[in-house]
Amino acid sequence: MLWSVAGDVRALFMLPAALTMQVAHPAIGAGVDDHSVFRTDPWGRGERSLRSVQLWIYGGERAAEEGRRLRALHKEIQGSDAHGRRYHALNPAYYAWVHATGYPVYRHGLRYLARPLTEAQERQLYAEWLRVGRVLGIHDRDMPQTIEEFWPYYRRVLDEELEATVVVRELLDADAPVPAPDRGPLPVRLALRLLWPLLRGPFQRARAFLTVGFMPPDARAAIGLDWTPAQERRLRRLGLAARAVVPLLPERLRYLPLAREARAEARRQARRG
Repeated sequence: MLWSVAGDVRALFMLPAALTMQVAHPAIGAGVDDHSVFRTDPWGRGERSLRSVQLWIYGGERAAEEGRRLRALHKEIQGSDAHGRRYHALNPAYYAWVHATGYPVYRHGLRYLARPLTEAQERQLYAEWLRVGRVLGIHDRDMPQTIEEFWPYYRRVLDEELEATVVVRELLDADAPVPAPDRGPLPVRLALRLLWPLLRGPFQRARAFLTVGFMPPDARAAIGLDWTPAQERRLRRLGLAARAVVPLLPERLRYLPLAREARAEARRQARRG
C-alpha cells in the first residue's frame, strides 16, 4: 500500500499534518526549536524531509542507509523542553512517536484524497508502517505491534503529552516571516522572490488549512486547534477535486521523483524476469 500511497503527489497534502503532530510533543518540539533550521531554511528542510520519507519507501538498499544517517544526525540532539524536562532525540518513546504519526494521518487523509480504507487495508498499512520503522532503527518493543495496541497508545500520547508548543504555533502562524522559496529554476526563484510579499500570506494560510484539515480530529482537539464546519466543507471539496484529477495525470506528474524512478525500475526488472 505504501508503494502506491507515499509517492503519490497527494501525499504532499498530508505531510505537514504529521510533522505538526510530531512537534506538538514537548520534547520533539523543543528539539526542533533548539536545533532545526526550519526558520532559516524552511524550503531546504522540507525538501530534505520529503526525500528522507521517500527513501524509506522507495530507496531499496538506500533505505537502510537513510535510517542510519537519521540516527547519526539525531545522536547529539538533546536539551530541556519548555517544562524543564530533559530530552534526547533518540529516546525510544520520542523517536517512535515521530514515526507513529504517519499512520493516523495517512488513514485520515486518504478518506478525503482517495477513499476510506477497509479494515484489512488499515491492518496492511499499519504492518507496512511497522516495517518502515524497523528500517529507521525502531525496535518492535517500542512500537505497538497491532492496530488494537496502537489506538490506546495513540490516545494516551494525545491525552497526556501533546500541546500547542512554540513550534506548532509558529508553523500555523500566517504572519510568520517565512523566506521566499529558493528551490527550482532560476527564473522561477526570481519571480517568486519578487512576488513573495504578495504570496506569503495566502501560502501560509493555505498551509495552515491543509495542516489542520488533514490532522485527525482527535489530534486537533488534543493540541487545541479550531476547525469549523465551513473549513470541513472546503476540505471535502478539495478532496473531491483531488480524487477526480490526480488519477488521470500521467505518471511523471502523479508521482514524486523517487517514486517514479522506483516504479520504472520495478517495471524493467519485471520485463527481465
